[in-house]
Amino acid sequence: MLQIRPATIHDAALLRTMIRELAEFERQLELVTIREEDLARDGFGENPRFRALIAEWEGHPAGYAVFFGYYSTWAGRGLFLEDLFVREAFRKRGIGTALLAAVARIAVDEHCYGIHWEVLDWNEKAIELYTKMGATFRDQWRPVLLIDDALRRLAEKAV
Repeated sequence: MLQIRPATIHDAALLRTMIRELAEFERQLELVTIREEDLARDGFGENPRFRALIAEWEGHPAGYAVFFGYYSTWAGRGLFLEDLFVREAFRKRGIGTALLAAVARIAVDEHCYGIHWEVLDWNEKAIELYTKMGATFRDQWRPVLLIDDALRRLAEKAV
């Protein structure tokens, strides 16, 4: 059956593999540059930057969730769900819902006001699932990303 457990440093290679599977599903595999050692350092080192849960179905790795804390000046503590992924062979078993419920339990236990995440506009199954859960879509907000040369150019202007 299903077991959800916190990821450990020994899961860094597995996380990288599933991150690549998610990126392939999202048609953006070429953008994945994360290395196993980055995940080990950033998730399980002295100052963890993220937390992860691993879902196992009958002992087989079936999916994962990666999340981290953030702070809203309007509402206080929150969690940002970076990734929620269930491998294709394990879908339609409630694993995604169980992973999200586990993150929700952590948010409630840690007195967070909510969980924030993004979904691709073409991922209709996920949108339907999130709608059924009662999630609110913030269509008036536009995601912003500053990377590569633009990031470096702006950083050079820092006083």
